[in-house]
Amino acid sequence: MPRVSPTSLLLNLGHALDHLFLLIFASAVSAIGADWGMAWPDLMPYTTGAFVAFGLGSLPAGRLGDLWGRRAMMIVFFAGLGASGLLVAGAPGVGLLAAALTLMGAFASIYHPVGIPMLVERSPRPGFTIGWNGLTGNLGIAAAAALTGFLVQHFGWRVAFAVPSVFALVCAFLFAWLVPREAAPPARRPKQGVELPPSLLARVFLVVTLASVSGGLVFNFTTNGNSQLLGERMRGVVEDPAALGTLLAIVYTLASFAQLVVGRLIDRFPLKRIYLSVVAAQVPLFLLASRASGWWFFTTIVLFMAFVFGAIPFIDALIVQYVDDRMRSRVAGMRLAVSFGVSSLAVYLLGPMVKAAGFTALLTGMAVIAGFSVLFVALLPDGAAALAPVRVAEARPAL
Repeated sequence: MPRVSPTSLLLNLGHALDHLFLLIFASAVSAIGADWGMAWPDLMPYTTGAFVAFGLGSLPAGRLGDLWGRRAMMIVFFAGLGASGLLVAGAPGVGLLAAALTLMGAFASIYHPVGIPMLVERSPRPGFTIGWNGLTGNLGIAAAAALTGFLVQHFGWRVAFAVPSVFALVCAFLFAWLVPREAAPPARRPKQGVELPPSLLARVFLVVTLASVSGGLVFNFTTNGNSQLLGERMRGVVEDPAALGTLLAIVYTLASFAQLVVGRLIDRFPLKRIYLSVVAAQVPLFLLASRASGWWFFTTIVLFMAFVFGAIPFIDALIVQYVDDRMRSRVAGMRLAVSFGVSSLAVYLLGPMVKAAGFTALLTGMAVIAGFSVLFVALLPDGAAALAPVRVAEARPAL
């Protein structure tokens, strides 16, 4: 486990909150629909704006992180997430709900291009640091399932948004108080890292973008649909909403530890070989899950989510390996704007697709998308520079 400091603790906690906030709606959508007399598939498109803003907002967030400062942007992240969450909790109808969710997505977009580069900029073991950060992010997904299920059942869906919002505002205060000010924005610091030929850098960026799009589609389809998917496939076995939320939290918690394993492997072995193995394993697992039900399905969902989560650290590891720290937030912002912007279509299409074709077709489609991920990752260069374990030049003590 990386050395714990207030900065690293709050940055990792921010990742958990980022994913928690984006998935509260997916866990509470049935309760919101019941409150407003709407079916959940008809409500899901109203959260599309949040995921579009989550993707497109990464571009200005990354630029401001490099040129203005990552510490300042993280304070904006926590405060904005909390404030927008309270707006969602108070929304009187679907129009204002959609607007508040979109605003939440804009603030949530700050974390990935700003928080992760801030976390790894001083890490001597960036692969493991990224893996640990990924674990905390996915524990946020687990918390969204368990905490939202509990709060919805006992207090209502508005409280499910309000409680984490107040916590995020407390984190904004703690970040401003405990995290030291930056001596200079990253763009004005001395150079760190390696220079690559433009052709190799362009090839890596192309792979990063394509793999991010396909991986983002799979991630959004699963994390936004798993709550309803688990309810359907466990029907007659487990039907209590709180119990289903707990089961989904167990799925996410167990699957999240795959990122720690992957993080260690990235620091020790060629990245392409591991990445290919992880995305290739998703294909048969999605096909198995498409035909499973009951506890057999529960086993398959743990397995395919382990490989979905296990694929997450690779993109950030590639950026750390190939991009100088002075511009990492901008490069991350560019790839996130493309990948999250396109993959947000998954959120828009999820409800109508399931309504029209069912979850079996959805899981089969995810197997096809995972197959494209395999093709994209295979395009990574095989040279020594590409296969070297992730390291950063002039590594300094961890935050």
